[in-house]
This record gives sequence, C-alpha cells and structure tokens, in this order.
Amino acid sequence: MADKFTFTPTALADLKTTYDVVIIGSGGAGLTAAIQAHELGLKPVILEKMPKIGGNTTRASSGMNAAETNVQLHHHIVDSFGDFYDETLKGGGNLNNQALLKFFTEHSALAIDWLADHGIELDDLTITGGMSVMRTHRPSSMAPIGGFLVTELLKQVAAAKLPLFTDIKVDQLVQTDGKITGVKATTANGAVTINAGAVLLATGGFGANKALLGKYRDGLKNYQTTNQPGATGDGILLAEAVGAKVVDMDQVQVHPTVQQDTDHAYLIGEAVRGEGAILVDQQGKRFVNELDTRKNVTAAIDQLGGTGAYLIFDRGIRDRVKAVEFYDHIGLVKTGADLAALATEAGLDADTLKQTVADWNQAVANHADTAFNRTTGMDRDIAKGPFYAIHIAPAVHYTMGGVGINPATQVLDKQDQPINGLFAAGEVVGGLHGNNRIGGNSIAETVIFGRQAGQQMFKYLQ
Repeated sequence: MADKFTFTPTALADLKTTYDVVIIGSGGAGLTAAIQAHELGLKPVILEKMPKIGGNTTRASSGMNAAETNVQLHHHIVDSFGDFYDETLKGGGNLNNQALLKFFTEHSALAIDWLADHGIELDDLTITGGMSVMRTHRPSSMAPIGGFLVTELLKQVAAAKLPLFTDIKVDQLVQTDGKITGVKATTANGAVTINAGAVLLATGGFGANKALLGKYRDGLKNYQTTNQPGATGDGILLAEAVGAKVVDMDQVQVHPTVQQDTDHAYLIGEAVRGEGAILVDQQGKRFVNELDTRKNVTAAIDQLGGTGAYLIFDRGIRDRVKAVEFYDHIGLVKTGADLAALATEAGLDADTLKQTVADWNQAVANHADTAFNRTTGMDRDIAKGPFYAIHIAPAVHYTMGGVGINPATQVLDKQDQPINGLFAAGEVVGGLHGNNRIGGNSIAETVIFGRQAGQQMFKYLQ
C-alpha cells in the first residue's frame, strides 16, 4: 500500500510581497488555477484563511460531470455536449447564464483529460439526479471525489513547490487606476500587502454565513448546513467592495439527503441513490422519484412534516459507494440482517418496508417504475443482505448566487465590463447553475473554470 500523502503548508516566514498571481482559496478551483498558471510560466501564491486546506471541495462525494469523454466510450455510453447543456439548463429552471453554461459543457471532457494528464484518473462512472446518462466521473476506487481530488491536486502543488499558506485572511483587494494590483491580508504576524498582476477569487460560497443567508433567503438562516465553516462568502464581499456585480444571490440549494442526528451535518452523497438506493417515509413507503432534481426531492421530504426520510439500500449498493464505509464508521448507518430487522432498528413498519422493497425490486426487473417514473439508478435491486438505512433531512448545501463573470472568468462590474486584473472561479461565481445545481456539476465547475482562470490570467499578464 502506498504511503499516505501529507501536505505541509508553506511557512509564513517565506511569504513574499510580490507574486504574478494571488489565488484566494485552496479548494478545487484555486488549486487547479494555480497548477495551470504555473505550467504556463507564472508564479502564483495560494492564500487559505482556514487552517485546513481544500474548502468545500473536500466535502464533495459523488463525482465530476462531463460529456463526450473517452471514459464514457469505454463504458459504452455515447453522450453529447448538447444533452449535457440541455439537461443542466432544464435542471436550473432555464435561469442559467447560457454563455457560462456553453463554455462549461463544451470544456468538460478537456477537463477530464487534463486531470488524467496529471495522473488524476476519473475512470468510473455513476449518475446523479437530473441527468439522463452516466456522466458523473469518479475514481475507480469509488472514493469520494472531493478528498481524492484535493489530495491529488496537492501532490501537483507539492511537486511544483508552489507556495500555499494557511491561516491568511484577505481583507481587501488593492485597486490602482481601475486595476486590481494585489491584496491586503491578515496573518498571525499582522497585516501584510501582497502585490500581484492578477487576483483570483476562489473562495467558495456563503452557505455557512447565516447573516448573508438571512439577507437573501430569510427562511433558510436556521437550516443546518453541509458547508465547512469557512464558506462565508468572503470573495463575494471583496468583489462587491470594488464595484463587482452579484447575480442570483437568492438562489440557494438545499440538499435533500443530509444526516443531522449527530453534532455535525453529514451530506449523504447522491451516488447512493444513483447506485440504486430508495427513499422511504416514516412508515416505510416510497414517496418520490429519488433522482428527480434536488429541489423537487427536497420539497417532497419537506412535505412529510419534519420527520425526514430514510435511505434504504443493500450490500450490493454499498459495495458501489465507498463513502458508505465512512458514514458507517461515524455511526450514521442502521443495519439489519433482513428487512424486518432493519425496520425495527430504524423505527419503520416492517410489513410496509418489505412490500415497498418488493415493489421496487419488481420495478427494477421490469425497467419500469410505475409509482414515481424513476428511469435512472435502476441497475441493481435491493436484495442482498445485510440491509441498511440512513436517516436524512434537507440542509443548506450550495449557493448558486455569487460574483458575475464572463466565460473568460473575468469579474464584471455593474455595467458588465471586466474589472481588470480580477478573476473568479468555483462556487464564488453566480449564474452557471440557475436555480438548482445538478449533482456532479460543482466539481466540474472548479476544474473547468479553474483551468480557464489559470489560462486567462496568463493571457492578461502577457
């Protein structure tokens, strides 16, 4: 077995006053942009305010969506950019920024190839809600995508000796003659000014900022969140302070399947449903197409009256989703040798649950879900013991709103003109997802637009 990789952040004493590019945030977008910028000859620095690297990316579990990939062809799946575009647009309520969406879908396969060129192989496939074919790429180990991707990107950062500092909070963007020329930040040793030819906001969303949630969506401020504590919208506030426009700030995604019975809220990835799990109510009955959009599944769970719901699956499905091992390890999974035992363990009606699973297995055998018209995630039934249940309820998961950009990742002012020297990528950006983000599109966004930011900052500085 390979040695466990550990990354050591750069010592604060090594912080310089000038870099070609300052990248704020160490999630998927920031790390990808830094690597791409470095490979084009730039000297980037990555600044992370938290002690932990990776941001919300580390919490992603399902995979990375892309169309027309070689991986899909190896799995005998013929896909198209057009279908990917149309399904994402439909999933987003037709409110997506179509220029960003076109770039996103048409550069998704290149992003998969770019990762593979760096030894980061996403060669297995699953499916998420709102998609018609398997285009959610993940490692063949079926490890949760987020931690895998951050670790592999950090290996690249380490190999290139790129400076990455933790515990540095950027407080202000420096603007000179209309151009962004650096940042002012706070470190353990006090305030610093770092000069740069360009700055990238890769700071994530604001799902952990109750005040900001309350400003735009008052009804959500008391929801639990799946976000890491640093997801407080800093980049949005920094951009607004220099005249940037924000878009879709009231569009907040509530993820339907979050385990909240412990001290922390744990997202139960869509891959569990994508591989065949069903959702049942407190009695043990199905009540929704489990792979409808997150918005619709959330609404169906909310209509149960606050009881939450239960994911039901078996050993065969568990073997297809390695994240379940983690969920079980931290005590989120109920287990039963048979369905009756599981029902007792989870507090469900045994006869109802057995009938529900029997009906579902028949639907899988017939390739027809007459109850809720589910058409995907029906490759395996729920018949191989032991059987499992996870209690879930909706929680704030993703903020679709954020800074306005063009497809070149340039941050726009209120007149839709680029703010010279300022770029943004990842969840800090608004507009790509419309009113509902499709599972697997956030990781894709970080890599696709992280690469684009690295390239466009290089072009800007020429």
